[in-house]
Amino acid sequence: MSKLIVSFIFFISISVLSQTSVQNPNKIYVCPPCASSCDTIEFNKPGTCTHCNMKLISKEQLKKSTPKRKKIAFYLQPGIEILDFAGPMEVFAYANFEVFTVSKTKDPIISQGILKILPDYDIKDAPQADILAFFGGNSSTAFNDAEVINWIKTQQKTQYHFSVCTGAFALAKSGVLNGKTATTFHSALNKLEKEYPEINVRKDVRFVDNGKVITTAGISAGIDGALHLVAKLRGFNEARKIAYHMEYDKWTPGEGLILSDDNPYEKIKNSKHLETYTGIYKYLNNTTVELKMNTREKSLYAVVDGMNYPIFHVKNTTFTNIADHEITFIMDKNKDITGFTSSEHPNTLFHKLSK
Repeated sequence: MSKLIVSFIFFISISVLSQTSVQNPNKIYVCPPCASSCDTIEFNKPGTCTHCNMKLISKEQLKKSTPKRKKIAFYLQPGIEILDFAGPMEVFAYANFEVFTVSKTKDPIISQGILKILPDYDIKDAPQADILAFFGGNSSTAFNDAEVINWIKTQQKTQYHFSVCTGAFALAKSGVLNGKTATTFHSALNKLEKEYPEINVRKDVRFVDNGKVITTAGISAGIDGALHLVAKLRGFNEARKIAYHMEYDKWTPGEGLILSDDNPYEKIKNSKHLETYTGIYKYLNNTTVELKMNTREKSLYAVVDGMNYPIFHVKNTTFTNIADHEITFIMDKNKDITGFTSSEHPNTLFHKLSK
């Protein structure tokens, strides 16, 4: 089965054999920016990054395809909950957001009595951010600080506010949540409701999206909220790729209260049409691949040697895989799927063998 996996470049993101048949010795390949040290490494052939396993792209592609990076400020206070900020930080780093940390001062922060953090900025010299993010842990002290709350109020050019757990109290205290719907850590819901009657507190949701303000429940829910924000800004497929890379297979897209018009999951509400593509297909060297529905994500995935690899719908009968190879399915006159072609093997039709 190992030969099967290696040959299945079509579906596998970690294959080092994913490259064109003719190499241009002068062409330079790089890792798509992921906010890691490998962003500065150059390669002389296509394939995957040996550090983060992302597919390499040419420098020319990088210049054409890289969107403007969103700047997101993580406000960190002494006693902050580690996973509250570390989970979303992982998501936003994969999404190529420019993440930086801010605290009231530049003094070291101790998180949960374990982790020492050195903030990048304090509230006096922090640059303007597109997104401000707040997290739980010692929030009753941190967010009753007049200087901190005043700093939040002065960030007039902020496009989005994001909170995890009791980080919602920073947004409540600064007035960002006035007249809005919000959620927070389960043991703090009643306190938020009592202290801020102008906020519609929801106790039964994983996150709340008001459009420009997103609040999440506690700890792990921050990952869901972060993936949701990426889906809003970069698209559902991008969020799904990040969830796959993080091996966060508990994510249910849209598992929150979405009150905004820009719902990134509108297109997947009716995913029944994807069932047409499920089945077993012939592939190279007398191998086969099976496409199945992921009912949780309402999307397709390929099964190879017991492992699942996501397939991303682009439009009509066109999809891409985790390595960004384009896949086009062929229909007969009855609109039944008969096979597919791929950008890697454009002259070969891979027939569908069974449903």
